[in-house]
Amino acid sequence: MTGKVLGLDVGGSSVKAGLVDVEAGRLVGELISAPTPANSTPEALLPVFAQLERRLPGSSGTIGLAFPSVVKQGRAWTAANISHEWIGVDGAALIQRALQRPAIFLNDADAAGMAEMRWGAGRGFSGTAIMLTFGTGIGSALFVDGHLFPNTELGHLELNGQDAEKWASAHVKAAQSLDWPQWIARVNVYLERMHALFWPDLFILGGAVSECYAEFSSLLSSRAEIRPAHFAGQAGVVGAALAAAGV
Repeated sequence: MTGKVLGLDVGGSSVKAGLVDVEAGRLVGELISAPTPANSTPEALLPVFAQLERRLPGSSGTIGLAFPSVVKQGRAWTAANISHEWIGVDGAALIQRALQRPAIFLNDADAAGMAEMRWGAGRGFSGTAIMLTFGTGIGSALFVDGHLFPNTELGHLELNGQDAEKWASAHVKAAQSLDWPQWIARVNVYLERMHALFWPDLFILGGAVSECYAEFSSLLSSRAEIRPAHFAGQAGVVGAALAAAGV
């Protein structure tokens, strides 16, 4: 597929959208967003998708939707940071009926990881790489020699008696007014647990917080190499478009 492909990325606080040149691996124009509705049901989110599509004319073909859920055979199976009414929903079919265009529906962290491994911080990397997105929760994408093991959901590993993302996400940093040293101390504990289980060669740290990487990079500690995400908060949108294009 050539031309501009529309990518959508649903987060706990906002839905991001952008047109992507899938041959060059970059956004065309600006990244736009709209607030995620408080109830975040399918009925509440569909008008948001339609609004964002109208604001970004000029795309062609299939739409890519990155979503915070385990996605298997096009259906959502979990809903950690979204309405539970999404569980069991065929997301691609729903979007196709609403927007009259075919769609690809995939896990948001998997989409972000695909973008980074194809065009970003993991480009050309051989070995075991784990992409981590820090936002409302913690998303994860596991790659071995560039091949994705989908739907890992490693933000739900247990730490201190709770999901890791309830202790070390970017949302927790903001909600508890943690400074960089306090938050990165938690992130380092999480990375150590991840290393003990998977022994990755590379961590790629993403989400919007990675735009501040220079402010906290010296505080990070891991036996694996750590790189900031090239696409930062854009990775989910770029990866969704990549999946839609079948590149």
